Amino acid sequence: MTIAGVMDLIGTIGTATLVAIGFLCFAVVTVRNLVSTGQLLLAAKVFATRIRPATRSYDLWTRYADLALPVSVIAPCFNEALSINDCVRALLALEYPDHEVIVVNDGSSDATLEALIDGFEMRPIEREQLAVLQQTRIRGVYGSERYANLIVIDKENGRKADAVNAGLGFAAAPLVCVIDADSIIEPDGLLRAAEPFMADDGSLLAVGGAIRIANGSIVEGGHVRDIRLPRGWLPRFQILEYLRAFLTARMANADLDMLMLISGAFGMFRRQALVDIGGYRHDTVGEDLEVVTRLHRRMREAKKPYRITFVPEIVCWTDAPTTWTGLRNQRARWEQGALETIERHARMIFNPRYGRVGMVGLPLIVIEDVLGPPCELFGYVLIPILYFMGIASGDVVLAFFSLTVLFGTAISFGTLALEEVQLRRTPSARDLAIIGLAAVIENLGYRQANLAFRVYGMWRFFRKDARWASAGRAGFSRQ
Repeated sequence: MTIAGVMDLIGTIGTATLVAIGFLCFAVVTVRNLVSTGQLLLAAKVFATRIRPATRSYDLWTRYADLALPVSVIAPCFNEALSINDCVRALLALEYPDHEVIVVNDGSSDATLEALIDGFEMRPIEREQLAVLQQTRIRGVYGSERYANLIVIDKENGRKADAVNAGLGFAAAPLVCVIDADSIIEPDGLLRAAEPFMADDGSLLAVGGAIRIANGSIVEGGHVRDIRLPRGWLPRFQILEYLRAFLTARMANADLDMLMLISGAFGMFRRQALVDIGGYRHDTVGEDLEVVTRLHRRMREAKKPYRITFVPEIVCWTDAPTTWTGLRNQRARWEQGALETIERHARMIFNPRYGRVGMVGLPLIVIEDVLGPPCELFGYVLIPILYFMGIASGDVVLAFFSLTVLFGTAISFGTLALEEVQLRRTPSARDLAIIGLAAVIENLGYRQANLAFRVYGMWRFFRKDARWASAGRAGFSRQ
């Protein structure tokens, strides 16, 4: 074969490879959109046919105060001296008949422990540790002179999973609520989360709730007093993402008995279930996804009936990143955590032994977190190149961008409609219109940047980079 023939062959192979990659990108984007559509339709069906819980806190209390199981609220914290006392007061004020608050100071280097001791008249106490799940040393346990249901555990730094495990070891209640110390749960949140456990036969292992963006809202006394939209577009885009994640994906997956994630910001668990699997893993940055996947795996392997569910009326408010650097760190961490979980539980994927979780739930995570980000991001570059090379037609280019931009916008509008009809948490029609505008604008850079951040998370995963990258949140607006 001549040199010219060899070059022609290489060119043909290269072109064929580009076409194959382009087809893969197109196929993955199509599958992701079909999944999103199915989740939206299923979520709408569930919302329309379910028995809605009580809308007023008084009704909840009247019905369930005598039936509520004791709850231990575990709040890990690190370097939060300025806000920790407000957070603890809000947790103590939750509307629940029998709950204790366990604050775990995870080796803070600021005055977090001193603020707790001074603010709540803490003193050293003796308290039995029922299970040793943490890897770092417990330096002291403190009880409050003013609040009999407040415990502070001071320990060496080991990051969030280790702090939660320390709290699990000291928790005495059959139910535990794991919450970020810098998040704000609505006053009736514990009752709403505990309600499904009250009529349960013991098979319910965990309940998740909706996470909402509090940026721009007014926080007073540890509670969101006035819901407002944030001023910047970056947190507004995140409002849309959270709505899509919680009102469609979580709702649909829970209905199919394959809910794979309960947010680390808020979740209620049967304590013994977490103790039986050894608590949260320390060697992952995505401990919330991994622990739920491990609960599925253990129960499927033991062939025991179980449920993990989601209640959208449970609302926990969080402070979203307001800078591109903070958003990059957060999304890269989420991506890295998802890949770590997939790697650790790879044997479950397409394994009939694990039912819907293995055959559908985990494969969807593979599509979303392994194939999705690089395929869509690469597609934005490759599809136009194939068009200018004369390989792809204009119809193909139009179809790809319709699948990514127009289809994504339609899903966002569908989710907004679902939120307005069912939950009505958006304060005004003007705010709803602004979020609708964000659904369009997010496709013009934000969506692509988010994909790049997730690819960066993949790079961190392959480098085994376990360093914690802060999201650098701005803090709540207070009066």
